[in-house]
Amino acid sequence: MEIIRITQGELAYGDAKILDNADFRVNTNERLCLVGRNGAGKSSLLKILNKNQDLDDGELVFSNDVTVAMLEQDPPRHVDITVFDFVAQGVAENAELIQQYHKLVTLVAESPDETNLNKLATLQGKLEQANGWQDEQRVEQVLSRLSLQADVKVSSLSGGWLRKVALAKALVTNPDVLLLDEPTNHLDIDSVLWLEQFLKEFNGTIVFISHDRAFIRSMATRIVDLDRGILKSYPGNYDDYLAQKEHDLNVEVEQNKLFDKRLAEEEAWIRQGIKARRTRNEGRVRALEKLRVERKQRRDLQHQGDIQVAQGERSGKLVFEAQDLSLNFGEKHILKHLNLLISRGDRIAFIGGNGTGKSTLIKLMTEQVQPSSGKMRVGVNLDIAYFDQHRAQLDPDKTVQDTVADGKQDVSFNGRTRHVLGYLQDFLFSPKRARTPVRALSGGEKNRLLLAKLFLKPSNLLILDEPTNDLDIETLELLEEVVANYAGTVILVSHDRDFVNNSVNSCLYFDGSGNLVQVVGGYDDLSAYLQDKAAKEAALKSVGQTKEKAAKKNDKEQSRNSNLVKKKLSYKDSRELAALPELIETLESELEQLQEEVNTPEFFAQSADITNEKLNQLAETESKLEAAYERWQELDELK
Repeated sequence: MEIIRITQGELAYGDAKILDNADFRVNTNERLCLVGRNGAGKSSLLKILNKNQDLDDGELVFSNDVTVAMLEQDPPRHVDITVFDFVAQGVAENAELIQQYHKLVTLVAESPDETNLNKLATLQGKLEQANGWQDEQRVEQVLSRLSLQADVKVSSLSGGWLRKVALAKALVTNPDVLLLDEPTNHLDIDSVLWLEQFLKEFNGTIVFISHDRAFIRSMATRIVDLDRGILKSYPGNYDDYLAQKEHDLNVEVEQNKLFDKRLAEEEAWIRQGIKARRTRNEGRVRALEKLRVERKQRRDLQHQGDIQVAQGERSGKLVFEAQDLSLNFGEKHILKHLNLLISRGDRIAFIGGNGTGKSTLIKLMTEQVQPSSGKMRVGVNLDIAYFDQHRAQLDPDKTVQDTVADGKQDVSFNGRTRHVLGYLQDFLFSPKRARTPVRALSGGEKNRLLLAKLFLKPSNLLILDEPTNDLDIETLELLEEVVANYAGTVILVSHDRDFVNNSVNSCLYFDGSGNLVQVVGGYDDLSAYLQDKAAKEAALKSVGQTKEKAAKKNDKEQSRNSNLVKKKLSYKDSRELAALPELIETLESELEQLQEEVNTPEFFAQSADITNEKLNQLAETESKLEAAYERWQELDELK
């Protein structure tokens, strides 16, 4: 069922048409992915759906009572509240109760006096009445899975963590329609996999923008392509979209060729001599005017990028070697007893959760930090091109052109001189965009600019730390081609599974406890190895537990048989055995009564003293009943 519709939508920023007589619909319970180049207007379309931006013309219609929540591309800044309070704002009417509960639980843990316990019991009752426990659990679950510290101030966090906080708030909102702008940015692969599962279980509609092809393949039930102001829907999966889009572009190229040929013929006709003009057909003249207008309005296919990297001289065979290397920050072990050899021509992906040591190992390789113990050797004749995900090498006040050429008109690339505007067009910057200040660029454009700046410098060691954040898919594929053809050594840190699969020949896995494992192949090979390893460990654990249970059972049987030889059922034991059925019946009745009491909605509305006493009584009764059963079995076997 259709829940949102745009009809003949128009939106422009200056001369740039974002939506051009566009039609668009969103249906219930679909996961719709918006694709298109950086700057095509995908984020603007999400803002329109979130009512943060108006159409210049056209109609936007929502079904009755549809609620919408959005994760924006720009994370929150200068918010002087805790992460927990910010994220809890997403649950709307229960936000204040949940925030109070979190503060009070923390206070009770520090000072469990009667006043605080009574306040907590009262608040628990209010949460119960407001059906707020599910909301509270959702906030806690999302914070935990995204590794967010609840009591840290939002204003103290860096960009990557701010984005996680914004994502957490969007996820707990539980609206009818969830709008997500690049939700996988700054997440590690484990978090991306968790997010996929979380969103698949979401009971509503999702409209999302993503450059992560594996994420799109897993998530999208429909693709909508935004190209030069036109929205076109592609049913099926992402690979179906790619095939159909390529076909559509080829058809467009052929149609444009035929159109241009016809226009050229008509222009030649109109320029014929006086005699021909006397006999010209006025209808044909009007048709030519129409063709001219149509050609002027046509939005040609955009320039295709051609990213290349300047090749440096050949490095030595050794790039980096670690022998029994350890690195600690205080009591935290970042790397433990690492033995690693990286040779010329290797293409290695560093894979692991945030904070597991990936960037630290890069700093060791570039000699920005020194190990706590062990030895390391860095190769000779290394020319490093280092892509830093924080973009520290970009000056926000410089223009795109000056960032690359430092005020000059030409740049030197692989021994030849090129005009800076032509070079920047290879990185999908138009001449107009090349004169734009860096601060006005989108995240994807900043990443493209940093690549353009880095790739001018001849290198033989390419270090890419999360280069895929904010890049559109077309640029990603161009970058993959660069990495695949690079003659030197490549070190890649990325959460993009497709990019890793297509770019490296081995993966170095950081397990979070300072240990590293190297696996030949891409991400899929690493994933298969880790799954196999986990399955084997689980099987060994299961076998061990089975053997332990069997040994205990055998010991118990031997002990029981020994006792049977030594003694028969005594008079006292006989009386105890006769009384046990009645005791078991009494305990079962008490347990049933306690369970019914605990399971009522009113139970947790009572004071903490009462609830704790009842829960302790329940546990004690369960323990007594289990002991009575065991004693009855033991005595019954002695009869």
